[in-house]
Amino acid sequence: MYPTLATDLQQLEQILLQTTHEALSILNGLDERPVASVAERPERRGLDDAGKGFAATLEEFNQRYAGSFSASAGPRYLGFVTGGATPAALAGDWLVSTYDQNPTSSLDTSAPELERETVACLRELFGLSAAHQGAFVSGATMSNLVGLAIGREWIGEQRGVRVAEQGLAALGPVRILSGAPHSSIYKVASVLGLGRSAIETLPLLPGREAVDLAALEARLAELSGEACIVVGNAGTVNTVDFDDLAALAALRERYPFWLHVDAAFGAFAALSPRHQAMLAGLDLADSICIDAHKWLNVPYDSAVQFSRRRDLQLRIFMNAAAYLGDPGDNPEFVHLTPENSRRLRALPSWFALRAYGRAGIASITMQCCEHAETLGGWIAAAPEFELLAPIRMNVVCYTLRDLPTGPAGETAIQDYLQRVRESGETFVTPTVYKGRWAIRATFSNWRTRADDVARAWQALRAAAGI
Repeated sequence: MYPTLATDLQQLEQILLQTTHEALSILNGLDERPVASVAERPERRGLDDAGKGFAATLEEFNQRYAGSFSASAGPRYLGFVTGGATPAALAGDWLVSTYDQNPTSSLDTSAPELERETVACLRELFGLSAAHQGAFVSGATMSNLVGLAIGREWIGEQRGVRVAEQGLAALGPVRILSGAPHSSIYKVASVLGLGRSAIETLPLLPGREAVDLAALEARLAELSGEACIVVGNAGTVNTVDFDDLAALAALRERYPFWLHVDAAFGAFAALSPRHQAMLAGLDLADSICIDAHKWLNVPYDSAVQFSRRRDLQLRIFMNAAAYLGDPGDNPEFVHLTPENSRRLRALPSWFALRAYGRAGIASITMQCCEHAETLGGWIAAAPEFELLAPIRMNVVCYTLRDLPTGPAGETAIQDYLQRVRESGETFVTPTVYKGRWAIRATFSNWRTRADDVARAWQALRAAAGI
């Protein structure tokens, strides 16, 4: 064995104890750590020939990189709809690396069965029927990719084409209709060979990010029976708006389309009595995207995808190899997602669900919504700011009062956000809402308390010169 490896093996217990100490120091210091890094990036170094062992490597990491990592696990990180990691989820994630399971096959491990159990629990959490079967993927983008890939295969079925076998040339053009699609839908359309230009954005309801159903039906009628994909939204990124999912599903009685619902974080509305009505009709979707590393508060990267057509999913992602065997009636996950090699990313979610149950996850969801309402109320009352949309769940979308249009407006917003970052107190992100440059603050971290909201508010006010 290489000498440095042998030394680290002998000191494994000490290494793990030291890592525990490091982790606790980081987590216990989240309140004081700058929420967003504004430090200069370290100079890049090349590969060492001999290596220096764990202790020296940890010291180098702390000297060169740790100080400029953000406090994204903390309570005042309000960008990107980012959850933290609950204690149980964090412990589960450590065990993922410790066991280092290959959940490709059940030949040597029960890991795939744990994933099946976790998916079933999530299906129950979101109120989905047994018609939906799912698998873990890396994030919402990959979940959307799987859903639209199945939709592409379904369109092929309508046209008498097996796309997985015959390719895109045999399929012909595919249209994707949506009101306010997430940016990942454009990436997915590109990756799947459908093209970004295949996406048609339809008119929205006045003052909303929800699709105008009359406009959608009119476009479907114009297609004269041409099968297409409709992407519904359950929680838009700017204002957490929801399409009328039940009405979308009802349109399939008259028009042929695959209904994919992007519910990356909006699916958690199912846990809030005040918000769950917005999800009515979710179970009627053909495929669904849901993120776990948002409101479930498990570490990156973790999401789940659901679909009603596992047969088409298997046709697309089946991996033919003698050592994998026949997929059978209960296919392994290697046959259901783009990845052959995959971590047991279901384990942190399993720990979170078993440790905190429906009530615990619901409490995080409702607490975050209350924080957003508090911040939104303060912003609405401040003459320096303008609240751009009602607080539907956990996102506050606002802008600076009397903001100029065009590039000058973008510069003003970016300058403001730079001052917010430099405060070290909070982190929010820019966006464009209905053609106006704006700011988006999102609450999805289990640690956030009322005093964190107050600290963030003071930083947002100070950056505006209040």
